[in-house]
Amino acid sequence: MLTRENFQFARQAGATHIVAHLVDYFRGGRSNPRDNQPTGDDCGWGLAGEPDRLWTTEELTELKRAVEAEGLKLEAIENFDPAHWHDVLLDGPKKRQQLDGIKRIIRSLGEAGIPIMGYNFSIAGVCGRTTGPYARGGAISVGMEGPVDTPMPNGMVWNMIYDANAPEGTVPPVSTQQLWDRFGEFLDEVVPVAESAGVRLALHPDDPPMPSMRGQPRLVYQPDLYQSVIDRHPGRANCLEFCLGSIAEMTQGDVYEAVDRYSRQNRIAYVHFRNVKGKVPYYRETFVDDGDIDMIRVLRILKRNGYDGVLIPDHTPQMTCAAPWHAGMAYAMGYMKAALQAIEAGE
Repeated sequence: MLTRENFQFARQAGATHIVAHLVDYFRGGRSNPRDNQPTGDDCGWGLAGEPDRLWTTEELTELKRAVEAEGLKLEAIENFDPAHWHDVLLDGPKKRQQLDGIKRIIRSLGEAGIPIMGYNFSIAGVCGRTTGPYARGGAISVGMEGPVDTPMPNGMVWNMIYDANAPEGTVPPVSTQQLWDRFGEFLDEVVPVAESAGVRLALHPDDPPMPSMRGQPRLVYQPDLYQSVIDRHPGRANCLEFCLGSIAEMTQGDVYEAVDRYSRQNRIAYVHFRNVKGKVPYYRETFVDDGDIDMIRVLRILKRNGYDGVLIPDHTPQMTCAAPWHAGMAYAMGYMKAALQAIEAGE
């Protein structure tokens, strides 16, 4: 989707910045809709990328040039490819090699002038979601129908297959402390490199924010756990990819308090501006104006605290027309532009 036509569509819809994904979530997926966000099944989204092909300064620079040619700014790359860091997540034999590769990618972002790298430190990844006519007017959207703890098969991490020839069996579960230890080592290794490169690392909360998924523990499934992320490494490159939908789906805390708390600390790198109804393990993604979150209240908090990053529509329900994804995104963008104008006008 990283095409001139889609960049033009984004600009026409009022976008000023782009957050781009370089991971192919649909490669080899047997039940993944290619015209919407990936959901997959027990076998995940599909196949991870090429382990030896790291994203280079040259291709990142070319993407940035293509984005800028349409009057936009490339603000962030979102998500590492599981092929590039599966053993960082699993504490496997290639961990040291893959940490070095992650550092090279971050340096390449800095060299290309891309200021943010979004990521999700999760063993199971974004999994267990369902698709249905959940949104207003029967629009196709994504939700959750209950807990999902079916063990992951060997060769899978982050809801993608990195080794299609892995032996039969399942990935053994780890403790919450082991997951945090792995994450802490990742921060210790990578944050100094990001700071030197002028890149902010932005951690997404767990989606869905359950204490465990597929038998594996989760890192940030309640709002207070984001503070533990910040406290684990004081470096200014250790930031948050703040997903309003995931925060609102959490069973504890208050989404407005979380917005206030973390924006006052200037730790929010960018915001996933989406709305939901319900909490895990039963929720529905909605149109931006039709969920449990008062989005105008969120904007007022961000403005009061001096937030100057970008907001992205993130997930949107599909609308019944010839271009369902594009229409959903355009609707969300129109709402966001009007809301921002109202906030700026003091309304």
